[in-house]
Amino acid sequence: MSAPTVLARPAARHGWAQAVAAVLTGLAVMVLVAAPGLWAAGASGLPAGAFPRVVAATLVTAVGGSVEVSGDAGVFAGSRAGLTVLPLSVTLAGALVLGDGFLRPLRHRAVASAGELAGWAARIAVLWLLALTGLAFAARQTFAVDEGSGTLGDLADLLDASPRVGFTTDVPLTVLFGLLWLAGVLLLALLVARGAPLPGRLLRFQESVRPAAHAMVVLLLACVALGLGTALVSAATRGHAPATFALILLGLPNVSWLGLTLGLGATWDGRVSGPFGLPMPHVLDRVLRVPHTSELDMRALTDYDGRMWWLVVAVAVLLLAVAFLMAVRSPARVRLWQHAVHLAVALALTVLMICLTCRVSAHFGFSVLGIGDLGGGLSGELFLRPRLWQTVGLGALWGLLAGFLGGLLARRVHRGGRVSGPARSG
Repeated sequence: MSAPTVLARPAARHGWAQAVAAVLTGLAVMVLVAAPGLWAAGASGLPAGAFPRVVAATLVTAVGGSVEVSGDAGVFAGSRAGLTVLPLSVTLAGALVLGDGFLRPLRHRAVASAGELAGWAARIAVLWLLALTGLAFAARQTFAVDEGSGTLGDLADLLDASPRVGFTTDVPLTVLFGLLWLAGVLLLALLVARGAPLPGRLLRFQESVRPAAHAMVVLLLACVALGLGTALVSAATRGHAPATFALILLGLPNVSWLGLTLGLGATWDGRVSGPFGLPMPHVLDRVLRVPHTSELDMRALTDYDGRMWWLVVAVAVLLLAVAFLMAVRSPARVRLWQHAVHLAVALALTVLMICLTCRVSAHFGFSVLGIGDLGGGLSGELFLRPRLWQTVGLGALWGLLAGFLGGLLARRVHRGGRVSGPARSG
């Protein structure tokens, strides 16, 4: 009679109640990160009680959902608006909590069948689908834009052309990308966690995949931690505390991971014009606020502040540290060239993810009778995009070098019993 009871316990540990707890905890943490960040950014002053809907839209964009920005200025006027940005602080918080909630019932297990893992993930996915749908329908609002007291305001009043900007969500795309985001989070959690069970057929791959995947997560979190320390010091010494805390709670990984790619030698193209400002250190805004598209790289940064070269040193030290960590977590039989290849592939994929998630695009314009930007600064544009394949290639090269050096450093710390071979008696 005891055998059926023992076999039933693993399924009971990750049933619907545990799935509800995982999803609700993930959403709650995302709200607790997004809401104070938006409040610090001034979103609490939006009209018509729009703050909760802005929070919902922030959560939607954080998981890859589609939020469309639209403009309307009446019969005689036109407006255009667009926004593409991921609040990666909210994304990271949700991913960490959901990943932990997914793995918690599976701890202390050596092997789990594919059907068991799929069933547990499906429970979370169903509840996540319901939450996404509710957020997508809640994230809709329209705002009136103040044209000011100049020529643009006078013409707008005369022609009844007060501009309005609103946002709405594409529910099918939001659900699709939100589910893909969840699948990526759960898969990454299985790849990274050393004690997470895998199906028997996949166990042979964990020696090459898990140490490299874990090293990349450590690298990304270390960059965020360094960025957090820098931001707190800046807030304490230079002021602008609300803007700094808005950056921390909404876009700290955006800045930190951008800095990682710049430290690797990557180049980003960007421009800032009009009233827009980058939620980033002042030096980046100075580099990009030019009449034409600007190149953002280490040379451009050091032209404004020579201390920025320390970014290259910090990136090199972090890469060597995570390469050493990867090698220590790998079996001793793994050769140096294999360490180099594993880290090169992992870092190239990580840099690709950064390039796809850290790009920014925003624009807004208003015109009356075809005459644009009469308000002297109402229109604006902001964009930041990477040179994709150059950046990915640099990541692979750095990974090869760091992986080889990390393997060399780890040779003397490998413990006995990790080498594959005939067992010795005594």
